[in-house]
Amino acid sequence: MKMQDNNSDKELAGFFLEMKEKDRKIEVPLFPIRKNPKLWYLIPIGIAASLALGFLLLPHEDQVPSPPTEVIIITLEEDEKNNQQIRIEEKTYLETWESPTTSLLTEY
Repeated sequence: MKMQDNNSDKELAGFFLEMKEKDRKIEVPLFPIRKNPKLWYLIPIGIAASLALGFLLLPHEDQVPSPPTEVIIITLEEDEKNNQQIRIEEKTYLETWESPTTSLLTEY
């Protein structure tokens, strides 16, 4: 076994004792205790802002405009001699309804 030198052990111990004494003399600054901010009052504000933004971004249904009470119908007609005549009719809105499939009967 290797023998350790007692002098070097004493020197090391003395060195560390000096360091401990120097460390004890150092003044440690006091750090202020920081309080956690209470942000509980921001929760209702965030909810209200989210709802307001949601209402703004929702698609709004467009209202269907009310139909006019009277309708003017202008048609171009040909007679037997290939003369074209313009016919103007004035009807109420309910009389002018036409089935969406009537064009199938006349075109095909």
